[in-house]
Amino acid sequence: MSRAFTREEDARDVTLPRPVSVLPPGARNYLTASGAARLREELQRLSEQERPRLIAESAAAGGRGADAKEELQRAELRIAYLQQSLAQAEITAAPPPPHDVVRFGATVEVRDRQGAASVYRIVGADEADFGRDEVNWTSPLARALLGARLGQQVPFKFPSGQTTLEITGIRYE
Repeated sequence: MSRAFTREEDARDVTLPRPVSVLPPGARNYLTASGAARLREELQRLSEQERPRLIAESAAAGGRGADAKEELQRAELRIAYLQQSLAQAEITAAPPPPHDVVRFGATVEVRDRQGAASVYRIVGADEADFGRDEVNWTSPLARALLGARLGQQVPFKFPSGQTTLEITGIRYE
């Protein structure tokens, strides 16, 4: 049949790329306990609420709703990614006190040369959210902070330029 007799929305082929891990090859998939819990909650919500809703919407459209199919495909990809991430995760516990060294899972308070304070939490790649001040443990910022001690000054180059960050606080959940 000629494409002239098909609707444009029916002809649109929905093929989304498979999600790619943000971890470098060979890196361990560390997660904090709270991050793993958040990912499990998202997986449960997608599996038990979103997927059935999207399947119903797609069925109601008679398989012709490209938007519903695309949304369902995105949900399926996210579910598969979360399942794989959680299956390979190494959930870490907070180190025992004293908490004077920055390690995975630490919430680190820093002050730059101008006196501006910032707080970063070093977390796993799949739970990182810069909007929540959570940075991936493999990021340049986290790598600069890991192993530093309370009171230590750490050199770091932001896109805006080189600075020194003083570690003013370290805490764990």
